[in-house]
Amino acid sequence: MNKLLKYIIVAVCTSMLWACSTTSRIPEDDLLYTGTKNIQYVIPEKGDTLYAVPEELKETLLETVDIAPNNYLSLLRWRYPFPLGLWAYNNWPNPPSGFRHWLYETFAEEPVLISDVRPEVRTRMIEQLLDNQGFFRATATYELIHPKNKRKASVVYTVNPGPAFYIDRVELPEDTTHLLHLIDSIASRDTYLHPGVRFSTDSLSAARTRITNVLRNKGYYFFRPDFIEFLADSTARRCRIDLRLALVDNLPKYASRCYVTGDIYVVVNRYEGEQRPDTVPMGRGITLVQMQPTRLRRDIVPECVRFRQGKVFSVRDMNRTQTALARLGIFRSIDISARPDTMAAEPTLDVLVDCRFDAPLEASIEVNASSKSNSYIGPGLTLGLTNRNIFGGGEQLSIDLTGTYEWQTGHGRSSLFNSYEFGLNASLAIPRLLAPKWVPRSRYQLNWTRFQLGADLLNRPHYFKMAQFNASVNYDWRWRRHVSNTFTPLKLTYTKLMNTTAAFDSIMEANPAVAQSFISQFIPQMIYSYTYDRRIDSDNSVNFQFTIQEAGNIMWAVWRACGVEGEKKLFGTPFSQFVKGSAQVVYNRRVIGNHRLVCRLAVGAEHAYGNSAAVPYAEQFYVGGANSVRAFTVRSIGPGRYHAASSVDNDYFDQTGTFKFEANVEYRFPLAGALHGAFFFDAGNVWLLRDDPSRPGGKLEGGKFFRDLATGTGLGLRLDMDIIVVRADVGIGIHLPYNTGHGGYYNMESFGKSLAFHLAIGYPF
Repeated sequence: MNKLLKYIIVAVCTSMLWACSTTSRIPEDDLLYTGTKNIQYVIPEKGDTLYAVPEELKETLLETVDIAPNNYLSLLRWRYPFPLGLWAYNNWPNPPSGFRHWLYETFAEEPVLISDVRPEVRTRMIEQLLDNQGFFRATATYELIHPKNKRKASVVYTVNPGPAFYIDRVELPEDTTHLLHLIDSIASRDTYLHPGVRFSTDSLSAARTRITNVLRNKGYYFFRPDFIEFLADSTARRCRIDLRLALVDNLPKYASRCYVTGDIYVVVNRYEGEQRPDTVPMGRGITLVQMQPTRLRRDIVPECVRFRQGKVFSVRDMNRTQTALARLGIFRSIDISARPDTMAAEPTLDVLVDCRFDAPLEASIEVNASSKSNSYIGPGLTLGLTNRNIFGGGEQLSIDLTGTYEWQTGHGRSSLFNSYEFGLNASLAIPRLLAPKWVPRSRYQLNWTRFQLGADLLNRPHYFKMAQFNASVNYDWRWRRHVSNTFTPLKLTYTKLMNTTAAFDSIMEANPAVAQSFISQFIPQMIYSYTYDRRIDSDNSVNFQFTIQEAGNIMWAVWRACGVEGEKKLFGTPFSQFVKGSAQVVYNRRVIGNHRLVCRLAVGAEHAYGNSAAVPYAEQFYVGGANSVRAFTVRSIGPGRYHAASSVDNDYFDQTGTFKFEANVEYRFPLAGALHGAFFFDAGNVWLLRDDPSRPGGKLEGGKFFRDLATGTGLGLRLDMDIIVVRADVGIGIHLPYNTGHGGYYNMESFGKSLAFHLAIGYPF
């Protein structure tokens, strides 16, 4: 009886909702707009490439006419079936005040009408867009499609694009002046201005801008794109255009002059309050006007100025100066202007660089959700205090207090490995390289020397509590545009295992090699990282990273030279000794439109010796997780074919190794707006370079290398909002390297157990 009553109530409520009108308040001479069905293309001569409309252009046309109706999700281009806002608008009264007024203002949604969409105007917009892209004879019409309710209508657009026109010949101006010589040289190398390219006014406008940018970097500071015109003749041959580039007849004299750099004035203003100028000549034509009282090392700002007196004036130097000053992080505003020197014998521009200090102290409170490469996610709180100019040279002193609570994504372990962490870290960043002059560096890039000191407490309640203290100094510098370097001459880390649980102790007793990696120890390291990041062209980019690090070798040599034999200690605690190297290459290629294929290959190896029997646990390799083999949770694979017995529940700490190999392929494609999709295939594992009897099958063997690779596939969604990317991936396991009791390459226990879900921030690689 109760079930019957529920069914009756649901039926009555549904009937009442459907009885609510969505068109009762629509004017008699108008219609409720329910969306754009599609754009139909009429191609009169199929197979003729002249009539082919590119997919990118089709997408642009659809965005032009796809006006959002009511109850519509633009991101997914989906109109959901419950128009609550329209029901409220058409059926609820709206008193001038009170609770019912608030309800109406909160929930009611004004209808989108056909008169608002104006489809006749949008057909003209379609024709104009196609005309700009070389389809000069394009026509567009529309039709209103009525569903059962005649007060509603959707729109279908029909487009007859006609043939596209292509550039047949390009005529450049005669080489009679230095300006025309430069234009001829630049235009002849332009990617668009050559025969066989479809005519496009947008592309011509972009070509004018490219030519102008080069000219402004070669002294023609006052030249503008408007001073270039293109004359097109479409009557000579069928669907072919003869194009001629020329300068406007009324070209101003100042735009045709090539300027050199004159005097350079740098003015540094206080953050606030009264000030008095202090003028100091700095050489190289630079005059510093520093408003007092201010704390600023006098040469720090002139070092960022890229102009040189007597050199041909370049807008690129303005941008480089702006970037270098902004990277100091001490100025609220930076204005750079150029003014003609009317008294100079040749065309000259004096430069004024006007800077204003920002507030020196900055306090911050951040509440965030973190996502790490080891698949841990969770909330965090960071309290920070920064002094941007503590010593007057742009030095930044930062102190951060952090706290996080995390749990692991993936299947089967989400409640087991919850943990929390607290940390206090201080860093001093100096915007110059405190290193010998013979170290190659680029004066066009800001190089940094950083000193860091920190302490962290990590607590995994089911297993252990560990404290870690670290201190380091490192250099970040560039010596080429695409190459960055990081060198850490000293990083000293001290780890202390404060207490453990019985479960953790039992795992360590069964795995002595793993237990060695958890002992309390010092880790004195030297690290060098090399990164090559280059966009080859608009379709291809490559990123290569290589890191080499050593620990304890220098200290071991010093102790040995002093005659210390056996295990060597620092302050009564042994220090770790190992060498480690890793490399990764990522290749990104555009396939078509916004579809991209991204491939990644990563390899790493490490070896402990001398003063250590094992590499510290924190330095060992692992696979699995949101940025690795996504069909498996972090540290759930390896080493090699090793797998803990079914009677052992806590095998987490075994899943690391001293050799790693990973390969990933991901196909990325747009779905709707900021929403993107991806298909991926991952493979990888870790191995041991030394045999460990407690982990049989874990040692690297060349003949079984490919069989030992864990593989998985899957799909994902990415919400790319430019400043942040939120990613969700579902991995599907294909092959496990150990014996699962199932034959064949696909040896997963079941499809349900082969799934792993990961939520992360940013792209995986």
